[in-house]
Amino acid sequence: MKFENTINRYRIMIKLKLVAFVLIFQVLSCSKSNGEEKQTVEEESQEETVTPEEEVEAEVEEETTADWKTIPVPADAGAGKVWEFQELSDDFDYDAPADAKGTEFDKKWTDFYHNQWKGPGLTEWRRENSLVADGNLQMIANRAEGSNKINLGCITSKEQVVYPVYIEANVKIANTTLASDVWLLSSDDTQEIDIVEAYGASYSELADSDQTWYAERIHISHHMFIRDPFQDYQPTDPGSWYRDGTLWREDYHIVGVYWKDPFHLEYYIDGKLVRTTSGSEMIDPNNFAEGKGLYKPMDIIINAEDQTWRSDKNITPSDKELENKENNTFKVDWIRIFKPVPAN
Repeated sequence: MKFENTINRYRIMIKLKLVAFVLIFQVLSCSKSNGEEKQTVEEESQEETVTPEEEVEAEVEEETTADWKTIPVPADAGAGKVWEFQELSDDFDYDAPADAKGTEFDKKWTDFYHNQWKGPGLTEWRRENSLVADGNLQMIANRAEGSNKINLGCITSKEQVVYPVYIEANVKIANTTLASDVWLLSSDDTQEIDIVEAYGASYSELADSDQTWYAERIHISHHMFIRDPFQDYQPTDPGSWYRDGTLWREDYHIVGVYWKDPFHLEYYIDGKLVRTTSGSEMIDPNNFAEGKGLYKPMDIIINAEDQTWRSDKNITPSDKELENKENNTFKVDWIRIFKPVPAN
């Protein structure tokens, strides 16, 4: 579950500790019986190089960092191995305004897709539609001026990942017919792993159709592509659409994948193993990768998008639906990456 109340709790703790400090200081000051003792207190105060506020803030930062880093990894690292936290991970506990993301963001992310493609369907990926605020990466959708296109955000990791690797993100699916996505893609666009692909809305105004089937499911899958002539394989078994009765838009959920090797994927939701895709007949039955499976290093991509197979059916947000900014914002609280390494 999301630690969405953590920051508020720590802010309250800060206030309480500051109040306690002031009261203690006043008591100490009042208890001094002469000027010499008072002077000693003042001298000690002047020698203090770290303020109480700074000490408390440092403590808060350490505690919140520990929370997201030390949540147990649900996958098994293997015999004689442990999970090693990777610095590519990001807690998004900083501000990165839409028009100027800043150095903290730029250390790890490219503020766009991994090439110059602007997106599928009615999508127009734009840098000003992604930002980091309130402890979340946010992908915001709005109508492109004078067009039926939809402006959306997309970012790409500056480092690639490759098996064996475990990746998970704490996300809040947007309450919209648009897709909320965290995924992996090779540089040549031929191999893809979808950690989460979800559509939060239960109704489409333009299509006048119930969308509860999608609102109750998370798509967890992978693709093997041939680009010329274009061919696309992905599993179509029922297990690729995970459902447990949850409306995924209503809260934060941790979604993850263990890319164990080229022929083995494990998908986790809220710490529970919900799907395993294993073997050449599930990974690459058409032999697009010539027997190598999912072997290529991949970029991490986080985005929201309109998808052609949906907007062709008019399952896309209306202007009225897009006016609700909260509904049309995909949020990511953090993303963590771990590698299995030999235990000491």
